[in-house]
Amino acid sequence: MDRRHFLKNGLLALGALSFPGSERLWALTGVDASSGATFSGTLPAGEEKPAPEAPSRTFRSSIMWGMVGSKGSPLASCSVLEKCRAIRAAGFEGVEPYSHMDRNEVLDALQQTGLVASGVCNAKHWEMPFSSPEARVRQEGIEALVRALEDAKAYGTDTVLLVPGVVTEEVSYDQCWERSTACIREVLPEARRLGVKIAIENVWNRFLMSPLEAARYIDQFDSPMIGFYFDVGNILAFGWPAQWIDILGERILRIHIKDYSLSRANTQGPGAGFNVPLGEGENDWPAIMEALRRHYRSDWLTIEHAGGDTLEGLQQLEQALDRIIHA
Repeated sequence: MDRRHFLKNGLLALGALSFPGSERLWALTGVDASSGATFSGTLPAGEEKPAPEAPSRTFRSSIMWGMVGSKGSPLASCSVLEKCRAIRAAGFEGVEPYSHMDRNEVLDALQQTGLVASGVCNAKHWEMPFSSPEARVRQEGIEALVRALEDAKAYGTDTVLLVPGVVTEEVSYDQCWERSTACIREVLPEARRLGVKIAIENVWNRFLMSPLEAARYIDQFDSPMIGFYFDVGNILAFGWPAQWIDILGERILRIHIKDYSLSRANTQGPGAGFNVPLGEGENDWPAIMEALRRHYRSDWLTIEHAGGDTLEGLQQLEQALDRIIHA
């Protein structure tokens, strides 16, 4: 049994019981707290000794904050510390908090549970998009991104997720490109000062619709402080994740793990494609993991998939991620 499996199984069996105040957590979740050989010898004439297999990449598991305790669920009313205890007890090594949370509360929860911040998600990019025609809104968005970078620095991580803008009937594609580019350029000096990178995510915002275009968008900045936050589930409706990973290559700073069902989307509507358990959609996980092992330089895989409303649900997500890693 490798170190990661040993730690995970130990946490599931014992870890939650060691967290102070775990009784309330178990009550809310409904879970019972008691419960390589080497080659030698000769080869036939004309045959070569097989090359050794490349060592397997080691990945760390994380979950996005918004996936823990949706509205009305058992974990929804828990404190930041209680949610972090549940995340840790489920076997995760990291969490991706939102920006603009109570910084001291998050830091205390990380310290008490041993969780690591795998990144920070900008909590304000939808309400203050860089694509807005209003200069005031764009300036507020710039200030919000700076706050997100400061949060990331405080939490000891080096990446902030950013949705750069939204193309709409009122905001043209070229306007979204130009406005978001200008805003990001304004923030890059602060990113360099803090040592925190900006990671552009692919979402259903009608922007950066191909991997070649996404690569061009990143490359225009000519800066190591900006890269891509690739969501493998969001892209399946428009393309194939492994192809995007091969094209974006080392531009990818972080990965969101999410599944999608094209067949469900075709019969019930695009949004319904996400209503499938992680690992049971139509993502080609072996191809995705092979591409990540070729190009991805971080070790964080962060789940952004529904299901983390109870401790048991969080455990199921972590176990699904473990199966994906070893697909």
